Amino acid sequence: MQLVMMMMFFAALAMDIAVPALVLSLMAFAKWLLPATLPPYRQLGEAA
Repeated sequence: MQLVMMMMFFAALAMDIAVPALVLSLMAFAKWLLPATLPPYRQLGEAA
């Protein structure tokens, strides 16, 4: 029983590290990808 509890603890610890890393990687990828796909925008004060 103790072995199962230790396995569950370390599996949860690995997920505790992997999930935020995955979310941060997706956010960084979106920050890189979205400006490349959006049309260029005009700066404030630029003539039409």
